[in-house]
Amino acid sequence: MRAVVFERFGEPAEVREVADPRPAEHGVVVRVEATGLCRSDWHGWQGHDPDITLPHVPGHELAGVVEAVGARVTGWRPGDRVTVPFVCACGTCPSCAAGDQQVCERQTQPGFTHWGSFAQYVALDHADVNLVAVPDGMTFATAASLGCRFATAFRAVVQQGRVAAGEWVAVHGCGGVGLSAVMIAAASGARVVAVDISAQALELARKFGAAQCVDAARTEDTAAAIRDLTGGGAHLSLDALGSPATCAASVNGLRRRGRHVQVGLLPSHTGTTPVPMARAVALELELLGSHGMAAHTYPPMLESVRAGTLRPDLLVTATIPLDATPAALAALGSAPGAGVTVIEPWS
Repeated sequence: MRAVVFERFGEPAEVREVADPRPAEHGVVVRVEATGLCRSDWHGWQGHDPDITLPHVPGHELAGVVEAVGARVTGWRPGDRVTVPFVCACGTCPSCAAGDQQVCERQTQPGFTHWGSFAQYVALDHADVNLVAVPDGMTFATAASLGCRFATAFRAVVQQGRVAAGEWVAVHGCGGVGLSAVMIAAASGARVVAVDISAQALELARKFGAAQCVDAARTEDTAAAIRDLTGGGAHLSLDALGSPATCAASVNGLRRRGRHVQVGLLPSHTGTTPVPMARAVALELELLGSHGMAAHTYPPMLESVRAGTLRPDLLVTATIPLDATPAALAALGSAPGAGVTVIEPWS
């Protein structure tokens, strides 16, 4: 099969022929029809993820058709249209038993713990726990956008963030995850303040329901701007980018007893990130992490998509072939981009 491969962290990837994957007894091989290009893939390419061994094929948000099935798989057959969360759970550890597959203690992640979906085929583990049927009428491009950014945003806003109608929600960073969060929060009846340095990203945020926008490139103190716009601060704030500056701004822009949800990855040389904890203590803020979404919790999200309340298809702003992926991956470092770029490996 053809796949995007890199031999060294931070050095150019290339498209080349590699061996086709084979399914584990509990897994499947999926023919990849569409896969998203995500900033997390860029972090992996830069060497920020200790699970990656070289050479490596990135890619973790995908949709396609089951090609081959392991001997112990009971719920899926070749030809099934599927997607999958980026966290593939084992199904048997204590966290999985509690229903928290998104923090599985023995999780695997395509594109990180093993070769991923920037390829024509990808192997996925524990298929009966992790696969999600793609509804009739949903395109593979839309389905691919669900597995990381949209499902991650849905859980961050609805499940972790506990958004309520009428609340102010601040979203720092309007890439794929951030724009998804804007759409989901607005559809939940919240008033959204979108923050980004890109005029294009802010324009899309307005399109997807943001009531206010803050241009971080022209605003010295984005947290103060949010407090002014919301009459005291956001009830719920998300760092959807993942940087010390956006994390701190998200916390500092909250009102009393507000809720911060960290969604964007925060790599650092020391393994820790400064957080304004004095404010968290004084205002009794909640600081929460959010890490994907378990497959068994997809139905409410899929029902909202089916009903047209949520439109993840509108977030797909570009489609590229596999050959264009190495350059697009490298470009994420300087320009994370607005909206969702989908790779079609067979085009």
